[in-house]
Amino acid sequence: MALMKVEDALNHLLDGISNTKVQSVPLSEASGRILAQDMAATRNQPPFDASAMDGYAVKADNLKDLPAKLKVIGEVPAGHSFAGEMKDGEAVRIFTGAPVPAGADAILIQENTERDGDFVTALEPVSNGKFIRPAGLDFKEGEVTLTKGIHLTPRQVALGASMNYAEIPVLSRPKVAILATGDELVPPGETPAADQIISSNNFGVAGQAEQVGAETLNLGIAKDQKDAIAAKIKEAQDWGADILVTIGGASVGDHDLVQDVLTEAGMDLNFWRIAMRPGKPLMAGNLGSMQVLGLPGNPVSSMVCAHIFLQPLIRAMLGQNETQPLQTAKLAMDLGENDQRQDYLRARLEKDTATGQWIAHPFSKQDSAMMARFADADCLIIRPPFAPAANKDDSCTILVL
Repeated sequence: MALMKVEDALNHLLDGISNTKVQSVPLSEASGRILAQDMAATRNQPPFDASAMDGYAVKADNLKDLPAKLKVIGEVPAGHSFAGEMKDGEAVRIFTGAPVPAGADAILIQENTERDGDFVTALEPVSNGKFIRPAGLDFKEGEVTLTKGIHLTPRQVALGASMNYAEIPVLSRPKVAILATGDELVPPGETPAADQIISSNNFGVAGQAEQVGAETLNLGIAKDQKDAIAAKIKEAQDWGADILVTIGGASVGDHDLVQDVLTEAGMDLNFWRIAMRPGKPLMAGNLGSMQVLGLPGNPVSSMVCAHIFLQPLIRAMLGQNETQPLQTAKLAMDLGENDQRQDYLRARLEKDTATGQWIAHPFSKQDSAMMARFADADCLIIRPPFAPAANKDDSCTILVL
């Protein structure tokens, strides 16, 4: 099977992906979620003409000749109303947020008054409507103020609350089950045998999935046995996973059993083996309604593939079709010509203080097993297939990590 181009593989993976699962979540859980439908206000905000300042509710015409002395006939704090209607020559003590009494058409702020018992003297004039927030100033009942598909921020959650919603309809989080495979793996915290290593990829991949809005289930480690792998796949199905991510075991070695087990379980293989470095043995398919993404076992390969394929797949399931944000930088060193695979070189970024431009320093060692280097990287330098040799200070395309 010929190697598939990265762009073709990504387009194929995302083709037709959607998410129609909707759930209502409490306001306390809505921040960061994707709004599933338009939301219209259930009330006016404010629901009445409200005072914007502490002071006195007055009739503006009563303050044409200053100083003007008015009789204070009551007080109205926020959360209460004034019974009755004001007449000429009267005022009501009022506080911010309180309903404006009937008959009043302006607020005289307290700084511009002198109070003497039941009388207040206005020292400055006010215009009609001054310091009054009219009913519906912010939004009106029936007005759509939150639109389907937006990424809810704390500001928008607060708006939903003020519209009198206790819960907000959001797209359900894609459920991503993650399975590491291999006799050589043991969980962190255990003592590996002399021929074993610590399983780390599943934790990094889970973090990447959660970073873009997925719910994850760590299926642990399956030994290189068909029954063990099949049992874990069923566990993912029983959980209702939207995506099953396998790590390792999808290549062509005698102990690489994942693809065989998935095929026997009914998986339709969409593609396998990508023209990229690291990450050539990437696999994608469908097992019923569950998407399957088989990542390579080398830790850097699995993490890079999760950036390039898993995160966009999750975003697509959340209705977000934006592509990975690519930027440009200057190379800090010469690079040789590339072969037929698209390269993702781990690099450190430095800003040129004179020009403000980013400078990408590729690491001298790019082995796909070197997680310490990957952890230090700020970006991936993307080199297309058959890219010619590049010189120091040439422009390059980068994917910021």
